[in-house]
Amino acid sequence: MRRVKPDPIPLDVQARILDAAIRAPSGGNQQNWRFLLLDDPAKKAALAPLYQHAMGQLWETVYKSQLDAAAANPDSPESKSMFRVQRSAQWLADHFAEVPLFLFPFCQYDPSGGSIFPAVWSAMLAARAEGIGSCITALLQFFHPAETLEILGVPTDQGWILTATVSFGYPTGTWDIAARRPVDHVSYRNAWGTDVGFTVPEPLWTGDN
Repeated sequence: MRRVKPDPIPLDVQARILDAAIRAPSGGNQQNWRFLLLDDPAKKAALAPLYQHAMGQLWETVYKSQLDAAAANPDSPESKSMFRVQRSAQWLADHFAEVPLFLFPFCQYDPSGGSIFPAVWSAMLAARAEGIGSCITALLQFFHPAETLEILGVPTDQGWILTATVSFGYPTGTWDIAARRPVDHVSYRNAWGTDVGFTVPEPLWTGDN
């Protein structure tokens, strides 16, 4: 959920989101994590052009071939899906400074992310339960790591690794179950390529679960 309102998120809601995050498993129970919340307008404004530049780089590198293929056949379902993703991602870049809250999760001496991403996902699920949309992105640490750490005042001699940028805000639109390839199309049992043993033609989860 990238398109969000600029309305601030109450502190008690932020507290519940981060409390959910720290209840996640941690490798060896080391809890070598830090969570930096950002709602300062000046710092968001400083990061916005970096994020916008990174988004432009993403379109010119990682997604260039897909966008070129979509432009060559714009009416296909795959192309329409690709353009929807691009518009949504670009919205976040264009409105970065207006997003009310960002979370910057850090782990220490663990480039795999195995000890931080369960916490990040727990925070995002907790936000969803509060009616708050979120989106995880890796653009700033990939394209502008040094500038981002400087703006956030992160020490660079203690092994802290920026693992993501997560946006939070009340959605401008409505929720829906994410459209995905059926689980039986992407899952196996006991050996690669074997039948998983069940089919799931329709989502098993709803907004009421």
